Amino acid sequence: MSDLSRAPLTKPSHHHGNLRPALIEAGVAILIEDGLDKLTLRRCAARAGVSHAAPAHHFDGVDGLRAAIAEEGFRIFRNYMLDARGNVGPDPHERIKAICRGYIYFATDFPALFELMFNIKVIYDMVTSPVVPDSALGYDVLRDTCTPFVAPDADPILVETQVWSLIHGYGTLLLAGRFGGSNPDAPLGPIFDPVMALLDQLTVHQPGQTGA
Repeated sequence: MSDLSRAPLTKPSHHHGNLRPALIEAGVAILIEDGLDKLTLRRCAARAGVSHAAPAHHFDGVDGLRAAIAEEGFRIFRNYMLDARGNVGPDPHERIKAICRGYIYFATDFPALFELMFNIKVIYDMVTSPVVPDSALGYDVLRDTCTPFVAPDADPILVETQVWSLIHGYGTLLLAGRFGGSNPDAPLGPIFDPVMALLDQLTVHQPGQTGA
């Protein structure tokens, strides 16, 4: 769905002011090409064409680098869901299935980045941070898309958690090979539609919700 994995992601030299994003970009490239185990400060520095000591001025160790890369991943992830939702009409069930498609397209395009983003420590640090908005996690897209299914006086987190658990569980099993090997011609997997049909059971309480 994205050409990012095939695009050149680094430049040969950098001004100090743009070194941090360049190192993050290099980290994303390493994740795509070599996987999470190969992501180190030294390799990011080499990929970005700077000294091995340079990342220390921008990140609090490798955990800081990984958190910054995860934050960039969530930005891309959010756009995947928004793009998918933008391709369907106002029907609430179609919209909820659309963001689920975007979720899986992202996961299959960037499996190592997806793994990093939902690493228990990274996601916990971001979720519990008072300075990280929901939009940084894409959670605002989930919340907005689930709104029509929230009954009056009900806690929205119930529906949001049902949907998130369904799609994240499916995505995790898909990446683990539970439904067979990866198939570029069918990145959603062989049973995406029947599994997501469970979402048709959600009751629409606010049919007027048609935001983009």
